[in-house]
Amino acid sequence: MAIASIPRTPPSPPAPEVVSFHRSELAVILALYGRMVAAGEWRDYGISALRDVAVFSVFRRTAEHPLYRIEKRPKLARRQGQYAVVGMDGRILKRGRDLKAVLSVLERKLIRAVSD
Repeated sequence: MAIASIPRTPPSPPAPEVVSFHRSELAVILALYGRMVAAGEWRDYGISALRDVAVFSVFRRTAEHPLYRIEKRPKLARRQGQYAVVGMDGRILKRGRDLKAVLSVLERKLIRAVSD
């Protein structure tokens, strides 16, 4: 009696890792977002979770380019810091390891908007 060999399926490649914001990081970002919406500065946002970067984009109106992008790049954690705020023109406004410190550049804009 011959034993039938069962064909083996090749192992599937591992799913690509996706960078995303942690709940505590989103809490900090959404707290700032809520204050800016209340001040009338921001109106919409979008979140992207990609292989190398997670992006929280802020819009003044839905159909335009983002005013700011809050990026998380874990590969830069030991160098410049994994968090960055990027302006509409692509310039990095602030980069660092502490999310609250990086978002302080946008907090200044909130203080300016309220004092007008």
